[in-house]
Amino acid sequence: MPILKAGEVDIISHSADQTRRLGMRLGKLLQPDDVICLSGDMGAGKTVFAAGVGAGWGSKLRLTSPTFNLVHEHTREADSQRLYHLDCYRLNGLQEAASIGLDDILDAGGVVLLEWPENIADALPAERVWVELRVLEQTRRNLILEGSGQRALDLLARFRASTFGV
Repeated sequence: MPILKAGEVDIISHSADQTRRLGMRLGKLLQPDDVICLSGDMGAGKTVFAAGVGAGWGSKLRLTSPTFNLVHEHTREADSQRLYHLDCYRLNGLQEAASIGLDDILDAGGVVLLEWPENIADALPAERVWVELRVLEQTRRNLILEGSGQRALDLLARFRASTFGV
């Protein structure tokens, strides 16, 4: 059974394409002010999952890693909503999070998608979905999604229902 406990979903992905499709399912459900944190080792599939989230959400452009820019802002043609994709790999703590305008991004009313969120954990809102991606084999990944706060728990319940029908 893919559900370990309430507020958590545990999935095995067998390919990059499947990881992207899981991201698309989550992306279709996102609403303004949702915060999604993508954590895991280098090569675990964070950017693949993020690209799926962006596609499912309706981004005009394909999401790519914002490693060198730190922040990519995407818009959705249907309603001009915004999705902020951040790469926090080179950041360390509250002060550096503030230097890229994280508070403004979190208050902008868009969806926020963070890679390497553990580097700025103290700056993150308590209400969020944390996605841990782990390498199992060359093409297999373990994705554990955990919600913190009622809004995130509701999002995970909708994701579970759209993915597994339960």
